[in-house]
Amino acid sequence: MSDTFTMDEAQPRLLDETNQGLVGAPLDRPEGKLKVTGTAPYAAEFALEGMVHGVMLRATITRGKVTGFDESEAKKLPGYVGLFHGPKFVRNPAQGMAGASPVQPGDRIDYHGQPIGLVVAESFETARDAATRIKISYEQNPGAPVDPAGVDLELNEGRESIQGDLDAAMEKAAQSVDIEYTTAGHVSAAMEPHAGIAEWKDGRLVLHGSLQMVRFNKEELADAIGVESDKVHILAPYVGGGFGSKLGISSEHIAAALASRELERPVRIVLSRQTVFDAVLRRTETWQRLRLAAEESGKLTGIGHEDRVSNLEEEAFSEPVNAASRFMYAAPNRVMRQHISRNHRTPSGSVRAPGEAVGTFAMETAMDELAEKLGICPVELRLRNIPEKHPETGQAYSARALEESLREGAKRFGWDQRPKTGTRREGEWLIGMGVAGAGRSNFLVPSAARVTLSADGALVETDMTDIGTGSYAILGQIAGEMLGLPIDKVSVHLADSDLPGASGSGGSFGASSSGSSVFLAARKIREQLADKLGCRIEDLKLGNGEVSGDGKSAKLVDLLSDPISAEGRIEGGKTAETHFSAGYGAHFVEVAVNEVSGEVRVRRMLGVLGIGRVLNEKTARSQAVGGMVWGVGAALLEELGHDPRTGHIVTRDLANYHVASHADIPRDIEVVFLPERDDEANPIQSKGVGELGISGSGAAVINAIHNATGIRLHHYPATPDKVLEGFADGR
Repeated sequence: MSDTFTMDEAQPRLLDETNQGLVGAPLDRPEGKLKVTGTAPYAAEFALEGMVHGVMLRATITRGKVTGFDESEAKKLPGYVGLFHGPKFVRNPAQGMAGASPVQPGDRIDYHGQPIGLVVAESFETARDAATRIKISYEQNPGAPVDPAGVDLELNEGRESIQGDLDAAMEKAAQSVDIEYTTAGHVSAAMEPHAGIAEWKDGRLVLHGSLQMVRFNKEELADAIGVESDKVHILAPYVGGGFGSKLGISSEHIAAALASRELERPVRIVLSRQTVFDAVLRRTETWQRLRLAAEESGKLTGIGHEDRVSNLEEEAFSEPVNAASRFMYAAPNRVMRQHISRNHRTPSGSVRAPGEAVGTFAMETAMDELAEKLGICPVELRLRNIPEKHPETGQAYSARALEESLREGAKRFGWDQRPKTGTRREGEWLIGMGVAGAGRSNFLVPSAARVTLSADGALVETDMTDIGTGSYAILGQIAGEMLGLPIDKVSVHLADSDLPGASGSGGSFGASSSGSSVFLAARKIREQLADKLGCRIEDLKLGNGEVSGDGKSAKLVDLLSDPISAEGRIEGGKTAETHFSAGYGAHFVEVAVNEVSGEVRVRRMLGVLGIGRVLNEKTARSQAVGGMVWGVGAALLEELGHDPRTGHIVTRDLANYHVASHADIPRDIEVVFLPERDDEANPIQSKGVGELGISGSGAAVINAIHNATGIRLHHYPATPDKVLEGFADGR
């Protein structure tokens, strides 16, 4: 596309010159009132004429094929419509879990709970009852491995990187650590369950879906049901959380579309919470080995981060566990390596901050253990090992706030008051502080948006989604800032696949990528206004309904006899090759640990983060806090459990899979954004925040537990039984 802007060089900071005061301001989300009053229509909340209801039929074996269905008992139920099944309802190894990537017909069953068909009835209750009455016959493949440790491992050559001689560095080191860690599997238990309503109108599918990346989802769904992409229209204006689980088309969308086409009626599917756990991509459990070698000064001479993850056979995804370890700290001798266990559990995929969320547990706790051996402050050890350039690629870093985050965080948190290990007590409670560095790679994904300026205000149109992150607010703020309009004069229309295709929400790239496309569209409108006024674009000023420049001025409405519309498109360019962009930060945590019960209470948290330009302080803080809360959950609570016979998830609801509640999170949770601009990242100098908050925050909790108790925990979550075992071993 010739009109696509590419990031080939650092960009001027135009948003620092517009002086409207919108970008960065902590403005409310314009759709917030609709959400809190229950009037925002989510994917399943449309009452369409003639609509029927579907319940997914799922496999009750671990591996094999379906050989038949017996509907005789289900057909006795009044209101039963039918059973829909066949190759398009069953995953194929090329697609990941149904819809995670383009779908091809298949007939394999690869995990217990896998969707294999759809039961449809006039009511949800009848469909649910009918699903329990259908008898399924199988051809089973016995002996399917479900334990990640019980199979041969596959080397992931694409994730292997070796520099220097780590073994020699470990032998020569003044001090070293060589530790094994494990993290449990996680699941994206979003508030809104996975859902969709499919309806065919004049040969075109209309899907109301709960989805994160509409531009891509349109192509995926078209491929799955065998139509051209222009025959698919997706609407996803409100999404109640995703965390990666709604990145791709899922089984409910495909099934609803296929059944609706055959029935010529709208079909609605809402997955139960248990089905979400069973059939939606999980975060893999991990085994990790961390090796660090250092001189007496604390200078690292070696870093090794090896890991083992799991997924189904032939699946392309693997958790990038050592992602942050590749760029956070420097050492001349390095080993990064990954092995994959192929087993028959629910497929694994992207869950909030894939890689960094779990990899930082190992790296950042190992750094603490090394600091203790060296007799160096954990903050100081990190400061001494910040690289001058990317250790693997040799790229220059763009804006990087790691050092400032550590220093500012230590000052604000009162790090100089950190007690000696195991010395501060309040009755049964032992008190300690912990720190961890934070890093999350930053990306620019191709994105497009259209902005139209008229006498009534501005309209922003793009298929970008808002999954609770504040897209409606942020994109409106950028347009208003660029065009000199108050925020109530800007309307934002999102998540309609007929609109210009945005990056979507994922990987913390959404706000910066889609925001840049809105910025570019508005910049084109500014150029047209400068032409109309007859001034240079560099001198153009907008605000208070006035357009001025070069000593000339006019009313904005007088220059808008007809609306002005422009489309902005952006993609990465040379700066992604010359510079490495990431968000950085530091997390500080204080905990109390009960030496009788093993309970851990987080008493206060501080995250100091560098995310480039802050686009909306309120929504950014909300994202950071949400990530930090999840960090606490990963450190202390969250743990998928699997039946050792079938691989089936047994902690399959929010009663058994424990997430952090209000009682687990302190009131004293503070987020500080450092003043920063990342000129090489994108034209608006911003970076992602949603996943930086979870990267490192859990490790800070674990390090605080050690400072409180002297216990070193390497297997997470750090539940009370593990803490008590640590007390027993230590005494």
